Amino acid sequence: MARSLSLAAYRVLSWRGGPVPEGELPPRPRGELLWVHVTTRNRFTVLAEMCRRLLAQRPELHVLFTAPTENEIRAWGGVGANMIALPSDQPAAARAFLDHWQPDMCLWSGGGLQPNLISLAATRQVALVLLDVNEAELTLRKHQWVPDLMRTTLECFDSILANGERAARDIRKLGVAGSKVSVSAELRASPNPSPWPEEELVKTTQTLAGRPIWLSAWTQKSEFPYVETAHRNALRLLHRLLLVLHLANPKETPALRAQLEAAGLRCADWDAGDEIEDNVQVILTSEPEDLGLWYRIAPLTFMGSSLVSGAGGRDPLTAVALGSAVLHGPNIGTQRSSYVRLAAAGAAQSVKDATALADGIVRLLAPDQAAEMALAGWQVVTEGAQLTDQLIDLIEDKLDESRPDHASA
Repeated sequence: MARSLSLAAYRVLSWRGGPVPEGELPPRPRGELLWVHVTTRNRFTVLAEMCRRLLAQRPELHVLFTAPTENEIRAWGGVGANMIALPSDQPAAARAFLDHWQPDMCLWSGGGLQPNLISLAATRQVALVLLDVNEAELTLRKHQWVPDLMRTTLECFDSILANGERAARDIRKLGVAGSKVSVSAELRASPNPSPWPEEELVKTTQTLAGRPIWLSAWTQKSEFPYVETAHRNALRLLHRLLLVLHLANPKETPALRAQLEAAGLRCADWDAGDEIEDNVQVILTSEPEDLGLWYRIAPLTFMGSSLVSGAGGRDPLTAVALGSAVLHGPNIGTQRSSYVRLAAAGAAQSVKDATALADGIVRLLAPDQAAEMALAGWQVVTEGAQLTDQLIDLIEDKLDESRPDHASA
């Protein structure tokens, strides 16, 4: 009764939320539809990658992403055509949204809960899962005058994965059934690197056997002087040191090679098929796909696009997942959360200039140092992988439990 009264009161009062927005929605695809609501760019990035993995296992599934507003969709950028803004939580708008999309399941990440939309979805037997919600998001500030509204909204979910024990405890204290609530790790990006041909990996490793190697990945033109100086400084102590220099812009390869060779550094162009002789000091490459090989071979990677401002930083998690310790500059842009996690675990270190980069290379190419950082990094990326695997299993189980026939939708 309390649940019905709270929702009924909210529903009556929320009629003032405005008219149903007009405009044509994309057509609903035939078959199963997973609706994924994301409240932050990081959550979108993580869940988009999870959905790519899920679709590889369940190709007949379709995914709809929603975000709180059109402004957030524009701010996140590059999210593709399969994302739309949620309607207001006015009852008619919520009903129109569900009538059109007829989702089989909803994965709602974080807060910003919409009681009308969520309760209507529950009455239509949409499987509802709330994940990555923390204690700060467990509020409906605009509607505090409706008693028990948060509890009744949370009760609509079949499963709630709280971000930490404190959030789980707060949810249970509201009166939500404890059987629905569990604690999970924070939603984090988890790379899924493509395999590399074993024959080429073995052959390249044998060619370079016995030499200390470091990789400078996604190197910008403005970073070339820093990387060259760092390599020269490190060569004074590690005489057979080999740099694999990956350029962000392949058009810069010829000029850089001429510059390095004029300065006395012997180079080989990997992309052109040059043979890697023992006296080569720098391997030049610009193919993004080949980073999968070099991350596996180099025990240490400097993630470029980070020493100078404006390049935005690059995702370090694939390098870490493939066993490379990571150095980076201070300008890491949208990748800050990943670097903070890695640094806290001892799997990444920041450098500010060529001298610090050279010092880091010499120090971290000691086998025990690189191995220790690589292990710490592996533990970070596997945390995210475990939650991703758990979510994929949960989604498949929920979809298999209730599969309404949308063949004629």
